[in-house]
Amino acid sequence: MTFQFPISSRFGAEPADPVGDLFSVLSRGDIISFAGGIPDGALFAFDDVRASFEHVLAHNARRALQYGSTPGEPELREAAAALLDPQLPTTAGHIQVTSGSQEGIYLAAQALLSPGDVVLVEEPTYLAAVQAFGLNGARMVGVPADAEGMLPAALAAAIEEHDPKFVYLIPNFANPSGKTMGRRRREAIAAILLATGVALVEDDPYGQLRFSGEPLPPIASWEGMARQTILLNSMSKVMAPGLRIGWMRTEGPLQKILGIAKSAVTLQSPALNQLAVAHYLTHYDLDAHIARVVVPYRERRDAMHAGLLRMLPPTASVTRPDGGMFCWVRLGDDTDTAALLPRAVEEGVAFVPGWSFYASDPDRSTMRLSYVTNSPETITEGLARLAIALER
Repeated sequence: MTFQFPISSRFGAEPADPVGDLFSVLSRGDIISFAGGIPDGALFAFDDVRASFEHVLAHNARRALQYGSTPGEPELREAAAALLDPQLPTTAGHIQVTSGSQEGIYLAAQALLSPGDVVLVEEPTYLAAVQAFGLNGARMVGVPADAEGMLPAALAAAIEEHDPKFVYLIPNFANPSGKTMGRRRREAIAAILLATGVALVEDDPYGQLRFSGEPLPPIASWEGMARQTILLNSMSKVMAPGLRIGWMRTEGPLQKILGIAKSAVTLQSPALNQLAVAHYLTHYDLDAHIARVVVPYRERRDAMHAGLLRMLPPTASVTRPDGGMFCWVRLGDDTDTAALLPRAVEEGVAFVPGWSFYASDPDRSTMRLSYVTNSPETITEGLARLAIALER
């Protein structure tokens, strides 16, 4: 199989919105929401972020408010390169700044996909990625997974059958499942992709939010993989999502084609935000901030996992992620969580039904619950409400 990078700007059929108006319902003040992957705003480093913006406006306002370059501001590209795993040698020249990693997903779809092309995704996978790929006319094919994520043998078979344009994976604390792909699994996936020449979109927005275990190198770091991998990172989960700053690490033909796509879609990400984030990364201690944040997140993970185990039937299973934001529940019975959701909302709690995270053949007894936004006490109350809805 040859490794090619076709550009397409044509959309396929309009996709449906699988969660409907769920998030408009969540504006009600009486709802405890486990639905959104939303960092706790009370934990933001407000003083450091404010000082970073004030510094930029005081010393570099004209440049911050002007047009900038499509690849991004040099200071931010340098700082981003320094954050990446040392096993993946990276310079500022490998970095393309994006408006959050979600834009990176969309740019990858627009640059690489034509209507009818296949994208291989883990079952289940990130909903908004499926939407971005579908909007560009792709057909998603789900690949079976186990507790460590996508199965290598199933991936090899799917590549043989479908000749995909790329594979999309979230190896660290996946959304929605919370799973982490181990070192040997990453190596096996890399070997298959290298042998077949299939590109990889490796999405890593949660990797720094680790509660336990040792950090693992990205799949892109295996020898030969960097040239055929789009590695996505973001400041949304570790600094503040409202800044909308992320980046792609690419090289070779992928880098050029994604730069063209970025220029066509948004021309540049906001220079003010880029320079403020760069100042924050070079003048404040991001690692210390993350260390402070993961303490309450770990406690909330533990509260949700233990609470779910207590309330769910014996048929159910619950993931206990080593980091990130989500627990994934499989009830394992005939419960349809899409039908359960309205009853849960009536009781004052919300989650995301799991069927929407599947490319095909969804397990309708599944659901995703985020633990990072709420205190352990609020989580306990929300699960009590969910238990009532399940009893109904």
